[in-house]
Parts: sequence; C-alpha cells; structure tokens
Amino acid sequence: MVGIMNTFHTSDLSLAAYLSLIGLKILKAEKDQNHKFSFIFEDPNLQAPSHAVSFINGEFSKYDNHLRNLKKMLYIK
Repeated sequence: MVGIMNTFHTSDLSLAAYLSLIGLKILKAEKDQNHKFSFIFEDPNLQAPSHAVSFINGEFSKYDNHLRNLKKMLYIK
C-alpha cells in the first residue's frame, strides 16, 4: 500500500526560495497564464507552515523586502 505524500503549496517566490534553501524538495514549479507562481513541496513531517513563520520573522524576509524596495526605486522616475 502506498502512503499519501504530505505536500505544501505556496505562490510566494521568496518563501519557495527559502523552503528550498533549508532543504525541502520541490515537487512542482510552474507559472500560470496570469503569471502567478505555484510551488509544491514535499513536506513529509508537515513542518513547512512553521518554516513559513520562521521565514516571515527572519533575516531572509528582511533581505527580500529590501531587494523589492530597491527594484521599486529603479522603476520610479
């Protein structure tokens, strides 16, 4: 009997990068017609939601926010 695989889904590119960085395996990554991202991770221990909270409270999220702000500065004239 094959067990059901636990997965975690996000459309947040930065969170997906973080989850990949800490070792979660990406099962599927795609972009739809509206240019919205979709990432599905293997999450055997159901720990991705707590990792998502760690991402929000961590330095990686701060870095991402600064990067986004710099990009905005480049597009404002």
